[in-house]
Amino acid sequence: MRLLYGLLVIIFSIDSCKFNKSAPPGFVFVKGGFTKNIKSNLYNSSVLIRDFYISKYEVTQKEWWEVMGYNPSGFKGDSLPVESINWYESIEYCNKRSLKEGLEPVYLLDKMKKDTDNKSEFDSLKYTVKVRKNANGYRLPTELEWEYAASGGQESLNYSYSGSDDINEVAWFWKNSGNKELKGEWSWMILENNRCSTKKIGVKKPNELGVYDMSGNVREWCEDWYQDYQTPMGLLRSQRGGGWMGADSRCQIFNRHSFEASGKGTDQGLRLCRSVL
Repeated sequence: MRLLYGLLVIIFSIDSCKFNKSAPPGFVFVKGGFTKNIKSNLYNSSVLIRDFYISKYEVTQKEWWEVMGYNPSGFKGDSLPVESINWYESIEYCNKRSLKEGLEPVYLLDKMKKDTDNKSEFDSLKYTVKVRKNANGYRLPTELEWEYAASGGQESLNYSYSGSDDINEVAWFWKNSGNKELKGEWSWMILENNRCSTKKIGVKKPNELGVYDMSGNVREWCEDWYQDYQTPMGLLRSQRGGGWMGADSRCQIFNRHSFEASGKGTDQGLRLCRSVL
């Protein structure tokens, strides 16, 4: 009996190690599977998402400064999300932070070689970027991973926004990101006069997985090319999530955005992922 008990303990320990997916500090483990949120683009599809880690918060200006040594943001504050960064800078941040923490960089970034797959006439950089799938470092989420996490993963409660059906509970967007709550139709002049801006990370309610600000604060770069029935691969990079200046509809979990990889804006930031290897 004692020998059998010992074997059971060993087997249980091995199984526990195998299935224990302790997330790195500041990240949550996202259990993969088929999308459960009925409002997601991925619902009732054959797309199977693999396990991954995603950061609880958008990358802050303090985190960016500690790695990159500069702060490009239009709205300054250590606890505010970094913004006004392009896709290439986001990739570079992932690599430099990985190296700083003793991890393998995910991206091979060659600034001297033009990407022949990049067909954009507006991207003045066109750096060549290749992805190392088996590296354990930081990376941007794929668009599929982003939507899966925003929709609540396997814990989904079928919300329209990431964590609620009430946008004000979970998102900073054009109506609530200024001095007073705005009404009526979207207007840039109204936003400026109301001093709308980014907000401190993690103030709003998190979603079902414990992830904050996925529906609104800054839009977040994704790793992959944007593609739909009108846009061929190689023109634009994917972005997801609503921003402080975005309309309500842009904050919904299924809403898709895109921009040139070299483009920047005060509502464009990033969130990190790591692969479960």
